[in-house]
Amino acid sequence: MKTIVIVEHDNKVFKQTNLHVLTAAKQLNHEIDLFIIGYQCDEVVKQASHCAYIKKVLVADAQVYQHQLAENTAALIAEIAKNYDYILAPATTFGKNLLPRVAALMDVAMISDVIKIETADTFVRPTYAGNVLTTIKSEDAKKIISIRMTAFSAASAKETQSIPVEKISQIVPNTDSQFENQELTASSRPDLADARIVVSGGRGLKSAENFKLIEELADLLGAAVGASRAAVDAGFAPNDYQVGQTGKIVAPELYIAIGISGAIQHLAGMKDSKVIVAINNDPDAPIFQIADYGLVGDLFSSIQELRNELSKSLSH
Repeated sequence: MKTIVIVEHDNKVFKQTNLHVLTAAKQLNHEIDLFIIGYQCDEVVKQASHCAYIKKVLVADAQVYQHQLAENTAALIAEIAKNYDYILAPATTFGKNLLPRVAALMDVAMISDVIKIETADTFVRPTYAGNVLTTIKSEDAKKIISIRMTAFSAASAKETQSIPVEKISQIVPNTDSQFENQELTASSRPDLADARIVVSGGRGLKSAENFKLIEELADLLGAAVGASRAAVDAGFAPNDYQVGQTGKIVAPELYIAIGISGAIQHLAGMKDSKVIVAINNDPDAPIFQIADYGLVGDLFSSIQELRNELSKSLSH
């Protein structure tokens, strides 16, 4: 039995999301290979070759794969995956874009957002915004699975073992789509999915101008910034800040929710955080049901008091 993990990267950096998938793959107790698809991605290959648990790294390095568009990379994965029993990827935008297409090409069921591996053919995944855990037993010969990273710890990326690298020369042309451009927001803050601390704001902040208070507080804590869907829909924060069922799933050591009522869709994206702090002026807000620490009061004065105390602590 063999497992292949499809690597998420940007041709320069091996994403931390892959390390969580490796931990899940290890639980299957099978031989694990990594598959890197990209262009001029030597640095990614170098970083990947230090990961724990893996036997070898497969690399398809060609210009047609530069932007990892699903229209041709899915076809390549489906071809290579014929030699594997399990095909895994992170349950991020990357994995959600690729794996369903691979599953369709291979005519097998897609098992998404897995949070627990019970046996080699039995998996647990959340449904109904995480309110129900569904146990799935797959009888497919090949299993295509996306892994929710917050449910598995990160594997080591500092192994010194020498991992063999196998070049894949197969070229799958892409006649269906082409890359036009992308706009990336540069930020010195931690990535939302990997941050130890996340400070999130909701509709209670009332305006985009007030949302800057969340960003300032996050900067004091060295934290990432998140937002509820309501805040994003209202234009207070950009889409990439969104935490929740339709946004990013996070599980930091500390999650601070300010002005967020706690709609079920938002809770699905952060309820696995180690410590949850909620600030809201509504004592009946659902967020308090899962919060470890809750403060009922005016969020603007609370933020100011919190900033003052943090500033004092940091000045000593």
